[in-house]
Amino acid sequence: MTATSGARLRDVNRVAVLSLLGRHGPLSRADIARRLGLSPATVTTVTRSLIEAGVIRKVDEASPRGGRPGELLAVVGSAAVAIGVKVASGRVTGVRADLDGTVQETFSAPFAETGANPFDALAQLLAPHLSAADAGRLLGVGLGVPGFVDSRTGLVEAPLLGWRHMPLGDYLTRLLGVPVLVDNDVNTLAAYEHLYGIGRAYEDFLTITLGRGLGAAIVCDGDLRRGGHGAAGELGHLPVDDQGPPCHCGKRGCLETYVSDAALLDQARRAGVVGERAVPADLLAAADAGHVTAREIYRHAGSRLGTVVAGVAAVLDPQAILISGEGSLAWPHLSDGFLDAFHRGTFPPLADGVAVHVDPWDDTKWALGAAALVLRAPFTAALTADGQVNAIRARLAAFPGAEGTQE
Repeated sequence: MTATSGARLRDVNRVAVLSLLGRHGPLSRADIARRLGLSPATVTTVTRSLIEAGVIRKVDEASPRGGRPGELLAVVGSAAVAIGVKVASGRVTGVRADLDGTVQETFSAPFAETGANPFDALAQLLAPHLSAADAGRLLGVGLGVPGFVDSRTGLVEAPLLGWRHMPLGDYLTRLLGVPVLVDNDVNTLAAYEHLYGIGRAYEDFLTITLGRGLGAAIVCDGDLRRGGHGAAGELGHLPVDDQGPPCHCGKRGCLETYVSDAALLDQARRAGVVGERAVPADLLAAADAGHVTAREIYRHAGSRLGTVVAGVAAVLDPQAILISGEGSLAWPHLSDGFLDAFHRGTFPPLADGVAVHVDPWDDTKWALGAAALVLRAPFTAALTADGQVNAIRARLAAFPGAEGTQE
């Protein structure tokens, strides 16, 4: 094992222990080891570091029948909070969450992403919610955006929002006065799934989101894979046909131009299924009502997507595929085509080993995933820490009560 992979494993173990205690605690060290499949020695090391950080504590001892009482551990949920925000075209959705992932507040507001000063406007939207949080416990803000963050420069590329080479994280950090972490919104959803959702059962899975765009996030060995430039998971821009429809990225024939909401509506308009002013809900309603052509449009899109995902699965060997996003509302009509093509195209040794789950669309999950970017930051390995992560660690270490919970 390399030093880097070992550091990532320690990071994953810390996050897994913290998440487990937050969802199911108090638990004994033996229970933690059993539920997570970790060795007792690893659990002892991880829990000791978390106690020293002031984020978990010993509570009343369990009293099993016979034998020694088992020492129980629980998250100090009140030790810290974070704000998580999903940025979408025209709207932001956010949460304020405790260190154990408990949501204390949700909020949503209109947002003009193409306005004259969109970052200033975003800071103004967030400021009241930062003020509502106890400043002595606020670790920072996590943002999920429909694009990617260049891992070398921190610049945001979000074509769906009209943002190019935007220094979103650094600029908001200066405006808000707290650390701001930014990631692709599908990555933040995958972070939610792994810590709190369907993905808890897996260490290797793909999250695929359907809707205005087509996105994916890769969780491998319990860690998000962002790639060498931060653009891993741009499934929507996988080339399908270089003579195909134009894509907003500047190319032609990307997968997104065949299976996104806009692509499906365009096909439906040309087929006379819906009118020129139709929205995705109109096409879905037609399919729900039994319109044969509407259902065929969905089935064909599902089939194209299933074929591509089968190829991706052959490369990455995931345990599961998780489907989400607003476009998943049409899954009853997409699923037959997807599953048929996916199973036909799956590499034979994987034929029965890749589960497919659909997680109902909910923007709050995305926002909580964005908050998790911050909540997990104090436990990331030193080898992967950047300036913002170090700033979050320093804030946690300086919080009142941190020293009082150390042992």
